[in-house]
Amino acid sequence: MITTLVGKTFLKAYNEKYKKNYSAKEFFEEVYFELFFNHPKYMQWVTNSPFVQMKNGQKPHLLSIDERLEKLENLYSKVEEEEPDASFAIGFPASESKDFASTSGLVSDIVIEADEEDIYLSWIGGGLGVGVAGGFNLLINDAEITLATFEGWQHYRIYLNDPTLEKLRGNQINSWNGQWLTYKLSKNYTEHFNFFDLEQEQIFKVDTSLAEVNTVNWSNLFFSLSNQFPEKTLNAYIYSLGQTNKTIGFIPIYLKEGRRLKDVFKQLFHTDVPFETKTFQSLFGIHIKRACELGNIGLHALRPDSLKKYMEDNKNLSFKNEEQILIYQSYKTWLIAMISKNKEQITDYTSELAKLILRYRSNAKGTTGKNLIEKDLFGAKSKRGFIEALTEMISVLGGSDLDALKNLKDEVHLMTNEEFGYFSTLLKFDYAFEEKQS
Repeated sequence: MITTLVGKTFLKAYNEKYKKNYSAKEFFEEVYFELFFNHPKYMQWVTNSPFVQMKNGQKPHLLSIDERLEKLENLYSKVEEEEPDASFAIGFPASESKDFASTSGLVSDIVIEADEEDIYLSWIGGGLGVGVAGGFNLLINDAEITLATFEGWQHYRIYLNDPTLEKLRGNQINSWNGQWLTYKLSKNYTEHFNFFDLEQEQIFKVDTSLAEVNTVNWSNLFFSLSNQFPEKTLNAYIYSLGQTNKTIGFIPIYLKEGRRLKDVFKQLFHTDVPFETKTFQSLFGIHIKRACELGNIGLHALRPDSLKKYMEDNKNLSFKNEEQILIYQSYKTWLIAMISKNKEQITDYTSELAKLILRYRSNAKGTTGKNLIEKDLFGAKSKRGFIEALTEMISVLGGSDLDALKNLKDEVHLMTNEEFGYFSTLLKFDYAFEEKQS
């Protein structure tokens, strides 16, 4: 099971880093249990496990130390005496085959031997799952990443035990892992942080009745990972465990595409400051499930989710406030990265073309130019319709603008349909931006 494999990778790295020689059971008892379960607030809720099976009148937050130790002994008994199943081996199949469809993932009829160490490793691996918005977790079998995730466990426990944070709810270890890893690997990280700092980073949501960990956007996690490991390709197992389990499977994550977007942005706007903010990074990325359907997480998956409506409909940005400017910059960055993904040179070609179109509109009679641009040029669903609209513009333009128009026609003719969709959308945005500036 992947939880066991990730747990094994982590434990080996942990023993080497901290000069220990823990077996999986020893680590579980001395570190994992002490952090996760030996407190009034749990860090993890494992459905049907001994830690959540309460006797009459028992409640997790009211358990005594002896009662919590009894539940640990119950787990030991199950591990020693029973065939492993999902109730005490994280990520394993359910005990009943009729439940496989709803509570099990990657079930096989091949008999896979699992010893006691594997079961404790599965708990460790399960605790390292990285939660992202959309209800899914990522398991990444990488020693550095698991160690960085582990560092956050102690901080989460400190906050759960803090009497001034009584409203903070537990059982959110996977959501915490996602936020912690994103923060730890970002350029905003500082060693001397406090709860208020993390609240400002939107890691926690606090209101009058409840405090909880927000789930992080997967794009924020992606950019933090790409910041730390710019050339790595990670294989992530993406899943959700609960009353109904969901298994997406193993998805490669191309972190170099995060660096690619940052480089394009810097060349276009001569700064990389917005890229260091979670707000700007969260503008990128379609839903995690849709991203996985592409087969890998890279440049295509990083498409700003709200861009789709502008590509499919004849709508444009209004540039009413600073937020709209940032959205425009994110759209433009992604579109140029897609158009020029096989090119070294990044050019702001569409801005000059947008100015040319504005000159056409100012020279055209009445509303003819405006209607042609908005309905025929930017409303064109194919290269043919777009080129026909360009042809209509010839009679109004002259000199170098005519040469530029001819070159544009030739370039559009050679574009693939996908490239044309990106190009025409980008030109539409640049036209609206230049119009606002004029």
